[in-house]
Order: sequence, then structure tokens, then C-alpha cells
Amino acid sequence: MLRSLVVALLALTLLPAAALADGDPASDVLLGENVFYPYSPPTSPALQKQLNAETAAAKQAHFPLKVALIGAPVDLGVIPSLFGKPQKYADFLDQEISFQTKQPLLVVMAAGYGVQGVDAKTKAAAAALAKPAGTKSNDLARAAIIAVPKLAAAAGHPLKGEGGGSGGGGDSSRAILVAALAAIAIAAATALVVVRRRFEVRE
Repeated sequence: MLRSLVVALLALTLLPAAALADGDPASDVLLGENVFYPYSPPTSPALQKQLNAETAAAKQAHFPLKVALIGAPVDLGVIPSLFGKPQKYADFLDQEISFQTKQPLLVVMAAGYGVQGVDAKTKAAAAALAKPAGTKSNDLARAAIIAVPKLAAAAGHPLKGEGGGSGGGGDSSRAILVAALAAIAIAAATALVVVRRRFEVRE
């Protein structure tokens, strides 16, 4: 898997910006994972484990909630203009990760929350949540840990127990995958900026 990721990264750095994907890191990560974590500062492993467990428990309760923690504009790839606008970003991200079925989604920013793929009662529960206590990655993760069971309960899928987070091996693989996807997203954004500047110079 690591070899494939390295090959993909090298290939993407050689592609012109026009051939790159939408450059939204969270949409790539959430296709395979339950949570997208901010790039910097890194979320503490303990909080990651707890939030992963909460989302795993939600999935077991038939409420497969995806969570995107957005701590800075860089977490949005080539759409930094949506930073500080959690609901607008949730609307955008929903189009990237929802296909034939409704995908419950929670976006957490310091400015508040955005939700998609949920009913009116669950939206009301999200609107009633207190904003994260701070702007750091850990603050966003703590807010999400509180939010997940409340949204699940509002949706009629209360969580049981402490969730079923994966073991250390799964956490390591997840960290490697997220790091590789982050590098790909940064390379894509850089290539786009370079191409735009070249066009400006030619004009």
C-alpha cells in the first residue's frame, strides 16, 4: 500500500494542474475513513482514538456519520474561501462524498458546525451545540466527540457503550494514509498556483 501511495504521489506532482482533482483533502480521506483531521497542529492520538471510536459506534448503530475537522484554510485545499463557513463547506463536501445514498456528515470549525444528510431533528440538535472551546485541532476533536452521540441520538440511533475504535495497527495505517493524501493535496494546490501565475505572466 505504501509503495502504491508513493507512486501515486510522484505521478500527481508531474501532472498539469488542469488534470488534477478538485483539491479537497477531506473528500479524499472521507471516502475511506470516518474522520478527517486537521493537518497542523496534529490532533492528539488519544483524542483521535476516542473520536474514531465514537464514529465507529455510530456506524454500528446504523448512523454512519462522517466528520471533517477543519482547523485552517489549508485543510480545504484549493477552496480556502469556505473557511469559517461550516454549513457552506458541508454543502460542498456532501456533493463530493454522497453518491446514491444519503451520507450523514458533520463539519466542525471554530466558527461552528455544518451538517448534511440528516433529518430536521438532527439539524436542530447540531444547531444547539456549543461552539468548540478553541481553534486548535484538539478543541475541534473534543467538540466532535461531544457532538457525535448527540446527533446519533437525535437521529434515532443512540450509541451503546464506548464505541468500537480500531487497534494500534489500524491507527498506524490511517496515519500513513492521511499523511500521503495530505502531501498529494498540497502538491495539487501548489501546481495550481504555479500554473495560474504562468498564465498571469503570459497575459
